[in-house]
Amino acid sequence: MADCVFCSIVAGETPAYLVLDDPIAVGFLDTRPLFPGHVLLVPRGHHETLVDLPTELIGPFFERVQRLAGVVQAAMGAQGTFVAINNTVSQSVPHLHVHLVPRNKRDGLKGFFWPRTSYRSDEEAAAVAERIRRSG
Repeated sequence: MADCVFCSIVAGETPAYLVLDDPIAVGFLDTRPLFPGHVLLVPRGHHETLVDLPTELIGPFFERVQRLAGVVQAAMGAQGTFVAINNTVSQSVPHLHVHLVPRNKRDGLKGFFWPRTSYRSDEEAAAVAERIRRSG
């Protein structure tokens, strides 16, 4: 897409600090990292959300997510990684991207960055689970 900054990075038109570049995906440093080593991994083709990613690309793409999570952790001397995807809501660029963030205990990040809640009852939780099962 002409107006997609991630497509522009994939095409080599917009500079980025690349960490992975292959026929399936391109990984580059986030320009506004949570911590140094925060990488964004995008599919080479323009797919806006995870739901839009063609089935045949899911395995190959997530093989790269898995590998890069380990590489980021090792390279940054981190204890672990936070791996996340936003679909539409909170997605600053409408091109599927996976955040791979090096993490350490007591690094200052708390939970999932948003308030957590509880179900009001076991019945409410059961009803929500049933609703999701029926929709699948």
